[in-house]
Amino acid sequence: MLTPFDDYPIHPSADPIAHPATGDPNHYDRYWFNGQDKGGEFFLAAAMGHYPVRGVVDAAFSVVHDGVEHSLFASGRMPLDRRTEVGPIRVDVIEPMRVLRLTADRTAQGIGADLVFRARTIAIEEPRQRIVTDDGILAMDHTRLTQWGTWEGTIWIDGHAIEVDPATTVATRDRSWGVRGVGKPVETNRPARVPQVFWLWAPLHFDDCCTHMALHEQSDGSRWLQTGLILPLLDGETAPTYGGPRPEEMTGLRYEIEWEPGRREMRSAVLSFVEPSGRTHRIEMDKLFTFRMRGIGYSHPHWSHGSSHGELEIGRESIGLDDFDPLDPTCLHLQNVCRVRLDGRPGVGVLEQIALGPHTPTGLTGVRDGYRPPA
Repeated sequence: MLTPFDDYPIHPSADPIAHPATGDPNHYDRYWFNGQDKGGEFFLAAAMGHYPVRGVVDAAFSVVHDGVEHSLFASGRMPLDRRTEVGPIRVDVIEPMRVLRLTADRTAQGIGADLVFRARTIAIEEPRQRIVTDDGILAMDHTRLTQWGTWEGTIWIDGHAIEVDPATTVATRDRSWGVRGVGKPVETNRPARVPQVFWLWAPLHFDDCCTHMALHEQSDGSRWLQTGLILPLLDGETAPTYGGPRPEEMTGLRYEIEWEPGRREMRSAVLSFVEPSGRTHRIEMDKLFTFRMRGIGYSHPHWSHGSSHGELEIGRESIGLDDFDPLDPTCLHLQNVCRVRLDGRPGVGVLEQIALGPHTPTGLTGVRDGYRPPA
């Protein structure tokens, strides 16, 4: 099956571009964005995913303002040409790995945006995330690029306009593709497993650099993925955003989390890592508020990624931050919006967390039991 992309020299095999490498229904290809005002006035997030085996394209745009998480959702039939739009939400790649545009038509549900992302750093390739179960089933296998930038433009919430200034609004984006659990689970005859995920992801912005830390741990604290980086800012608007040397990996990645009692989320945290030169860096993180990732479809009870909604469905929800049940399964994937300090220098960013199942080093027990301080 030919599509317009076959006119470009981008083929990784003899197949047309529209042919996915696997018939796994969990095959996906996704855009993801976040952004925050340095003064804490607002936070935004967005996602768009294509699921070719399921025939679905979906997207969401969410903004936190005045203590409320407002979200616009859209899901529909995926076109053969993989257009990066569904309903009122659209992503345009203006200049790959440098400038992207995110728009949401406010006439659809009262929530809208016209925003331009501009890169501050190169795009980095994170370590590949691959999980094979103990009975030999490939459960996850995906690649992700991550990049730091700024936003400029306008956000609308029920007629109220928020002007987004690139001097005060930072952005992080990623692109990921491969196989990851999405949509309705495939029915199997295998024994049920107790879910376990411990994931920390911290892309941070400072005036003179950006930093990154990501890690996955097993329930005993053994680490199966980690990366830590310090990224210089681009040297001008024409500086290369890809193809150069990768920043040196940090070692000795550590975290200390002060947990919210009765929840699976941070109150504050300290991250640290060591440069190849031997210099240790310390990052202190103080939470402003928590964004629930269900606002852009992650584990949402109706708008979960890859779920089928026919030809097109559009919807909205607005929920007060204090009205979420922090232990509801749809609320465990979250981003803590933070003010941060790198060796005392101020910055902003998020600590994304998924803590599902037991995790001995932090004292978490059960599948989603809240944190209990030691007696």
